[in-house]
Amino acid sequence: MGGEAPEARRLTREMSFGGVWVPEEMLQKVIGFVEDPRDREAASLVCRRWHRVDALTRRHITVPFCYAVSPARLLARFPRLESLVVKGKPRAAMFGLIPDDWGAYARPWVTELAARLECLKALQLRRMVVTDDDLAELVRARGHMLQELKLDKCTGFSTDGLRHVARSCRSLRTLFLEECQIFDNGSEWINDLAVNNPFLATLNFHMTDLRVMPADLELLARNCKSLISLKISDCDLSDLISFFRLATALEEFAGGTFNEQGELTNVKFPSRLCSLGLTFMGTNDMPIIFPFSGVLKKLDLQYTFLTTEDHCQLIAKCPNLLVLAVRNVIGDRGLGVVADTCKKLQRLRIERGDDDPGLQEEQGGVSQEGLTAIAVGCRELEYIAAYVSDITNGALESIGTFCKKLYDFRLVLLDREERITDLPLDNGVRALLRGCTKLGRFALYLRPGGLSDAGLGYVGQYSGNIHYMLLGNVGETDDGLIHFALGCVNLRKLELRSCCFSERALALAIRQMPSLRYVWVQGYKASQTGRDLMLMARPYWNIEFTPPSPENADRLMEDGEPPVDSQAQILAYYSLAGRRLDYPRSVVPLYPA
Repeated sequence: MGGEAPEARRLTREMSFGGVWVPEEMLQKVIGFVEDPRDREAASLVCRRWHRVDALTRRHITVPFCYAVSPARLLARFPRLESLVVKGKPRAAMFGLIPDDWGAYARPWVTELAARLECLKALQLRRMVVTDDDLAELVRARGHMLQELKLDKCTGFSTDGLRHVARSCRSLRTLFLEECQIFDNGSEWINDLAVNNPFLATLNFHMTDLRVMPADLELLARNCKSLISLKISDCDLSDLISFFRLATALEEFAGGTFNEQGELTNVKFPSRLCSLGLTFMGTNDMPIIFPFSGVLKKLDLQYTFLTTEDHCQLIAKCPNLLVLAVRNVIGDRGLGVVADTCKKLQRLRIERGDDDPGLQEEQGGVSQEGLTAIAVGCRELEYIAAYVSDITNGALESIGTFCKKLYDFRLVLLDREERITDLPLDNGVRALLRGCTKLGRFALYLRPGGLSDAGLGYVGQYSGNIHYMLLGNVGETDDGLIHFALGCVNLRKLELRSCCFSERALALAIRQMPSLRYVWVQGYKASQTGRDLMLMARPYWNIEFTPPSPENADRLMEDGEPPVDSQAQILAYYSLAGRRLDYPRSVVPLYPA
């Protein structure tokens, strides 16, 4: 209209706060408050500036699979990390389904951490091979900063490596070693830990074969006044009388044994204790818990010799439990007591017990009756993991109706009973998934006929928020798998076992799941070469095929289980690191070639 042409508007995504330029320091502070990794990922994609600020302010990273990215690339992207979690072998390694020489070596990660990451305060390695040299290199470079070291279900190191940790670190607050396979060359590492790390708050070497000397634990309690959690291997409780007297801040204890019956009257637990997991406890040992059972918030009875009646008597005295772990000997009657007593319960784990019916009580074994009672009585539950002998659609519907806070649900149907009351479980699974809208993790391991193609389709249709899923013995045909895949828009990690699907259908289904980053399959209609798996090939997608061993196809091990290599396995995962170089001879890398 006769004036100067206006300057072209700069439509940059940097101007996302109402068109006002945000100073760098303020942007760093704002993004620093964003903790959810998915929100962080979204923020980093806004523009280059936000991408850079995210890199400089990110304090914690979880690497879901150690081959998904190279250590050098990750640490170059996030140079100021204070906390790092790296996960190694597939979960199947916990059940003996992955060979020992499979990989997941910690060495590349330790080398980069020692050289680059100067801010590192917390490190967790899960299901990885860690050597004494790895531990020595790590603490030599980062021991002065390290406050938390967790080695979860790791192998390859000894107590010599733990001595390096205990002597080089001065600020350790957490040392976690649960279920690690550790070579025991002496218990001096505990003594060194107590002398050099006075701020230690958590020590866990539960479910290991490490020897422990009561005198070392007493020194630990004397020097580490902030010790609030101790989980140990076998040690007679009567030898821990002095330790319990000195550990006045202790809130959690697990481990120990009951060998000297006559000394138990002198065992006095610290007054703040609210979490307990005693091993090898029998009926006559239960009274040791009664004086403080009313204040217990966490109780682990998985490794006890208690009967169904014992469970009923003990749990009836524990109204404030938030976490309960048991074996299925608790029975439906015991779960009824849990439902009537533990109204605040948030986490329930029911592990598999002895498979010999002669060793189970008449009331032992968990079925739809016990799970229904739990669903109705414990409405604060966020986590349920259960091995059951029988199950019905109605029980699953009850969980969907009453357990609205459920985030993680895992069910394994045992093959103990010849006949299951109500199969397939299509309607029950649909009701559970529709009712429990907060579910993020879901596992269902059934028996043949447990879930039809229609039921498998329901799982895909109603799993909108689920990011991890394990399925076993589900579906009837390839069509069911394809229908399932079309609904899984947010699924990131999938594990399949003992399924009837063809290799081609698996590859096509995986291509249909846009968010999938990791899939592991064992037991399907496999070829000898895995040729149809190439249908899922795409950029940044690694495919590893483990063919079945012809020699072990029909052989059984001493425990009655088939050998690890008797069935084909598929592992496919998203990776920025390309093909790994440390795979064993049993693994065939299909893509990239």
